[in-house]
Amino acid sequence: MRFRAFVPFLAAIAISTSSMSVAIAADDPVVAIVNGHKILKSELMAARENLPEEYRPVPMEQIFPVLLSSLVDSRLVAVDAKSRKLDKEAGYKERLEQISVQVLERYAVRQAIEAAVTDDKLRTEYQNRVSGGGDKEVSARHILVKTNDEAMAIIKELDGGADFAELAKTKSTGPSGPRGGDLGYFAKGQMVPQFETAAFALEKGAYTKEPVQTQFGFHVIKVEDSRETTPPTFEESVDEIRNDMAQAAAAQYIEGLRGAAKIERFNIDGSKQN
Repeated sequence: MRFRAFVPFLAAIAISTSSMSVAIAADDPVVAIVNGHKILKSELMAARENLPEEYRPVPMEQIFPVLLSSLVDSRLVAVDAKSRKLDKEAGYKERLEQISVQVLERYAVRQAIEAAVTDDKLRTEYQNRVSGGGDKEVSARHILVKTNDEAMAIIKELDGGADFAELAKTKSTGPSGPRGGDLGYFAKGQMVPQFETAAFALEKGAYTKEPVQTQFGFHVIKVEDSRETTPPTFEESVDEIRNDMAQAAAAQYIEGLRGAAKIERFNIDGSKQN
C-alpha cells in the first residue's frame, strides 16, 4: 500500500494540528524534535485520524514512518514560511479564514451530532427498530407466462392435482423455471408490488387462484413456507443506526439554521435568480 501520495495532505493536517494546545501526558511521548520543537504522539494520532477512510485501518507500525515524516516536514515548512513572513501576506490570511470557516462548520456539526447520538439514544432507536420483531419472509415458487389465458390453464391443471414444480419446469418463461420456479425466501420490498402483495397474502401451501399480472407477464404463485426473521443484535446494528442518526442530526441542525436565516441566492454571473 502506498502512502506517499498523501504527504501533502498530511502536511496540511500537521500544520493545523500542531497549532492546537496538546497536554503532555505520560502516554503522550515525544516522537520527534525539530529544531527544538517537540512533536507528540497525540499529533501523530490526530494526523492518522484525518487520513482518507480506507487508510485508517492500516496498522500504526506500517504507517508510522510516513506519518512522522509528514509531521516533521510540515514543521520545517511552517517555520520557514514564518521566517519569510508569509503568514503576514493577504493571500495566506484569506486562505486561513476559509479553512477556519470549514473547521468551525465541522466542529459545530460534530457537536450537534454528539448531542443527538448518545449511547442511550442509540439503544432507544435500536429498540424502536426491533420492537415489532423480525421481518416476515416467504419462500415461494412461480410460473411466468405471457398471457392471462395461459396462466388460467395452468391454474386449472393445478386444481386437477398437477405438480407445481414440474409445471414450472416445462411451462415457465422465467429464469427460475428450470429450478421448478423456486425463488427461495424473500422479504417485503424485494419483489414488484403486485407480486409481493399476492405472495404475502397466501397461506403456506396455497397458490393463487387468479393470475397475477406484472410488467414481466402473468404469474401463478405458490407459497412453500413462511418465517419470521431474527432481528440483528444491537452490536450488529449500532454502526448503521449511528450513521443514520448522525445524518439526521446534521440535517436537522442545518435546516434549523436555514429556517432562521434570510438567504438570497444569485446566478453564477451575479444576476438575481428569477
